[in-house]
Amino acid sequence: MINQLNDRYAIDGQLKFIDGTTEFPPDRIISVPEEVEGFPIIQIENNFAKATIALYGGHVLSFQPMTEAEDLLFLSESARIQAGKGLRGGIPVCWPWFGPHPEDSTLPSHGFVRNRFWSVLSTGTTPGGETQIQLGLTDTPETRELWPHAWELVIDIVVGDTLTVGLITRNQGNEPFTITQALHTYFQVGNIDGVRILGLDRTEYIDKVEGGVQKSQAGVVEIDSEVDRIYMNVPPKLAIDDSTWKRQIQILSKGSSSAVVWNPWSEKAAKFADLSDDDYLRFVCVETTNAGPDQIEVFPGHEYRLESKIRN
Repeated sequence: MINQLNDRYAIDGQLKFIDGTTEFPPDRIISVPEEVEGFPIIQIENNFAKATIALYGGHVLSFQPMTEAEDLLFLSESARIQAGKGLRGGIPVCWPWFGPHPEDSTLPSHGFVRNRFWSVLSTGTTPGGETQIQLGLTDTPETRELWPHAWELVIDIVVGDTLTVGLITRNQGNEPFTITQALHTYFQVGNIDGVRILGLDRTEYIDKVEGGVQKSQAGVVEIDSEVDRIYMNVPPKLAIDDSTWKRQIQILSKGSSSAVVWNPWSEKAAKFADLSDDDYLRFVCVETTNAGPDQIEVFPGHEYRLESKIRN
């Protein structure tokens, strides 16, 4: 499988496929999904940045511009490969619903595409020397048991000094459908105590820690306890100011009027098998979403693009 992918899609000196089971320590490989031989990971290194992407979940795992000493994305050292489970960190894809299913609590949280293998549609190089990858996923009899619609998803990823991730939803059926979704990005930080999230002042948010009560943000967002919020009517540009590492990460969104800010804090982090107890100090999720009241209706034959650009 890895050899076949390299024969067809590798780019000399820039992109290759590796077996992810050789990258994870044996004690972090619980069970390898059987649909695809190995656990293919795309490894990219160009003049601008390094990045890795797992075909499982269409999941960007890392992105490190050449100008940065540390990765912009967080991947837990306790993250593990387990069939049916997503990877903890990077940019998980939540689709076609965000969070718990609105009507059926027995259905998987955050939808069903983050634990399926995506197909490689194309790889290439932009005129400026950036690396471009497109991955795809379509409905199956199994997914129609979970969500009775015909659809196609494409993840359009460009790795340069900026990481661009576009999630394209295409309605292949005869009826409109409504989705919520997220690029559930885990950003790596030096220490959560030194983090300020900029751009959300005076926006309203749903506080899920306090049962869904609506509040208004006053000033920058600082985190000193569990945070789980859906911000509404957000501007297209947010930033994470990290005083520990003396850097600022820019987040530019399209096709989104909501953003989720999440950090589980110490007590909840200790309950996650795929998070180290103190990992909550090393990341914050600032997610490009269509969540809460920000729901998207996609008509037959139409498509919708949710996009996040990340840069330092």
